[in-house]
Amino acid sequence: MSAIVCGKRRSFFEEISATSPPSSSKRLRCSSTSPIRFSPTNINPFSHSSSSSSTFVLPSDNNNLNNNNSVAVSAALDHLISIFPGMDKELLERALQECGDDLDSAIKSLNELRLGSVEINSGSTAERADLPSQEVTPGDDASSQHSLPQDGLPKNGSEWVELFVREMTSASSMDDAKARASRLLEVLEKSIRSHASMEATGNSQKEYAMLKQQLETLIRENTILKRAVSIQHERQKEYDGTTQELQQLKQLVAQYQEQLRTLEVNNYALTIHLRQATQNNSISGHFHPDVF
Repeated sequence: MSAIVCGKRRSFFEEISATSPPSSSKRLRCSSTSPIRFSPTNINPFSHSSSSSSTFVLPSDNNNLNNNNSVAVSAALDHLISIFPGMDKELLERALQECGDDLDSAIKSLNELRLGSVEINSGSTAERADLPSQEVTPGDDASSQHSLPQDGLPKNGSEWVELFVREMTSASSMDDAKARASRLLEVLEKSIRSHASMEATGNSQKEYAMLKQQLETLIRENTILKRAVSIQHERQKEYDGTTQELQQLKQLVAQYQEQLRTLEVNNYALTIHLRQATQNNSISGHFHPDVF
């Protein structure tokens, strides 16, 4: 009867040792919060010695150790989630398992992983900023050739929207969608710049033509004004000459009038003197003409 019980106990412990994960002893050695556990290979529950007492592990004790180990692992995982809230839970579990359930080693490994990803992202961003026109693979080149319509660029906003929607729906992955969106945005930017430059050129040409027409009109009006000023100047000179001649003629007329009045007065005086002399010197009879 005792042999049967011992056989059952031995088979039970063999099943426990076989079903336990091979890295549990390593986890317990690396974990600072895990309880101390003896290796099953060093335990012989049925060895009897007269010098020392028998040492063995009961199934209930093994279950308690497994429960404590799972509680410690879950607590460590919760602590990692609180420290790295942006990381995936599976990634945290894998990092914790690779470090043998050692919380400090897992934190250090995750910090190095996060710093490495940040450096990679910053390096790729710098490369994109330094090299805006990168070479594309044949697949990307083919997709870029099919991304634009054969008859040219879209004419209005609705056609651009349809093109963006078609490219996004035909993307095979997130990277492909980003590449397609980047190419379309570059084409859209070039199209906007070309339209803006063409519109600015057209506006400048129209403005230049309008300014040229205004300049020609001003030159023509200036020529007419110069001719009018010249004619007015000639007329002013003629008027000044005529006015001067008129003043001279007026002076001559005044002088002639003064001379005429003087002559009239002299003539009248001579007439009076002649009349008086004729009356006073009248002699009757005939005189010899030689006397007079």
